[in-house]
Amino acid sequence: MIKITLPDGSVKEFSSGATPMDVAMSISEGLARNVISASFNDTAIETTTPLTTDGKLVLYTWNDAAGKKAFWHSTSHVMAQAILEKYPNAKLTIGPAIENGFYYDVDFGDQTIADKDFKEIEDRVLEIAREKHEFKMRSSSKADALAFYKAENNPYKVELIENLEDGTITFCDHATFTDLCRGGHIPNTGLIKAMKIMSVAGAYWRGDEKNKQLTRVYGISFPKQKDLTEYLELLEEAKRRDHRKLGKELELFTFSQKVGQGLPLWLPKGAALRDRLEQFLKRAQKKAGYEQVVSPHIGQKELYVTSGHYAKYGADSFQPIHTPAEGEEFLLKPMNCPHHCEIYNSKPWSYKDLPKRYAEFGTVYRYEQSGELHGLTRVRGFTQDDAHIFCTPDQLDAEFKKVIDLVLYVFGSLGFENFTAQISLRDQENRDKYIGSDENWEKAENAIINAAKDKGLNTVVEYGEAAFYGPKLDFMVKDALGRQWQLGTIQVDYNLPERFELKYKGSDNELHTPVMIHRAPFGSMERFIAILLEHTAGNFPIWLMPEQAIILSLSEKYENYAKKVLELLENHEIRALIDNRNETIGKKIREAETQKYPFMLIVGEEEEKSGTVSVRRHGQEGKGNVTVSIADFAAMVNDEINKTLKTFVVAD
Repeated sequence: MIKITLPDGSVKEFSSGATPMDVAMSISEGLARNVISASFNDTAIETTTPLTTDGKLVLYTWNDAAGKKAFWHSTSHVMAQAILEKYPNAKLTIGPAIENGFYYDVDFGDQTIADKDFKEIEDRVLEIAREKHEFKMRSSSKADALAFYKAENNPYKVELIENLEDGTITFCDHATFTDLCRGGHIPNTGLIKAMKIMSVAGAYWRGDEKNKQLTRVYGISFPKQKDLTEYLELLEEAKRRDHRKLGKELELFTFSQKVGQGLPLWLPKGAALRDRLEQFLKRAQKKAGYEQVVSPHIGQKELYVTSGHYAKYGADSFQPIHTPAEGEEFLLKPMNCPHHCEIYNSKPWSYKDLPKRYAEFGTVYRYEQSGELHGLTRVRGFTQDDAHIFCTPDQLDAEFKKVIDLVLYVFGSLGFENFTAQISLRDQENRDKYIGSDENWEKAENAIINAAKDKGLNTVVEYGEAAFYGPKLDFMVKDALGRQWQLGTIQVDYNLPERFELKYKGSDNELHTPVMIHRAPFGSMERFIAILLEHTAGNFPIWLMPEQAIILSLSEKYENYAKKVLELLENHEIRALIDNRNETIGKKIREAETQKYPFMLIVGEEEEKSGTVSVRRHGQEGKGNVTVSIADFAAMVNDEINKTLKTFVVAD
């Protein structure tokens, strides 16, 4: 008998050779119907894999990320089979599951695959799926595996096998198709009910531009046709919400090849938007006891050598700036924290002075490959809403919780209600990529775990996601389309204070090293605005909108009244502008809708006589306008602002 431990901690006994499906059946028939993959002792296996030792078993359905991974990886095998049938001379390489779907990298030789070929391949995939072929794993000797792919004249698989150890090589078979594979599949092809090839792109073999360029075929599949339909509809909505498209339409930002890739230029409306976000956070930070600082855009190379950033990122950063002085090198600032350490070091401190909270909207620069740049979400120059708190170990817990409160205030004011707090810890195996002692890491990790628990956050733990100098609490936010983004981070750091020899005099009159908290509720202004644009589809909270209303005059006769309305709105601190062009009111409304002004205030003869405005709300076509006084409209706007923009309260 073997003992199988389930995720809830319960232990069941089975005869040696029982499969994950046997375990599922022992729990319930309903579970057995839905289980599509499994892992045993943290290794992906099939539902038909015999279990012969004691261990931890996890069963996955389509609703689990690991279940989707197995589903999509299995479909990549079927797509590869269909591709090979259509292109017999093609050479297959690798075909993993990705966040949404899967891909397979293929060397098509002299042939090409185009959009017109997708339907034929998709139909063949579904035809194979309906035949309900089982996915079967088998072991192979290295010699046999090499012989197989040499006979296939596939140098890519041969290269992969040459780097594997004999005794660890496995193949997966289904129907007439076989592929080198480590495992992790659904029971049979019949579970695949819908599949679509999404796109093709170039990809270098093993990601090295010195190697041959292959064709990467992207696809996605689902257990129900309606799931695919919903996914495609979601993609169309995502295209409509694409921040690059909206940013152009709303005249927020632009890019210039002459300025350089990945370096956004903020237009007046976008600059005003950024400024409002900055002032919003600065007001809350001031209440929370932060002091504003400013650091330069460059620093001596030695600064980043001391911090450890150069050893970790130097090879991939912008090249050093050489001055006329021999041997003098500067770098574009990749991080603000080393500068803030030196600001702290500018004078001696006592424990009575701590905590010191330094905040800066500091622009940093990191070199990204041109192929990785994407709108505002991946750029080469970006501004972090950075702050660093230097505190005593006894103050760490309270300070960390105060930062959590600040992050939650930011999210609540901007409509990000659906989020998970990810506790990002060190890799449990590979410790070489981290600096500092195990003792300091354990203290830092425990501080985050305990603070998150005390604040009642919905948390998950991810190993290997810590920064090189300390663990993090990362806020993983779901947007309006259900996509997950990392927004906001808080990090505990015992290491940089030691490397920069930061000190304070304790109550014992001895010198001690402070603890450092890194925090950025937005993360970066660029990325945050991009995500906020897509989350809101450009319909920002009214307190953040560049203009909260546009005044539309029915004709030039009412231009003076429109100006009077504008002055009255400005007295109520409402941001507005006038459209008094000689255009039809219908055209003015359509363009105002495109520009997403929250309110359109139509003024004509009746409004001028009564001192009112006819109010039309954005997106409310067909619901009729309401006529109100300027004071009542101002009250309407302020009431809406107060519903979303709460007052930040600092906890005692």
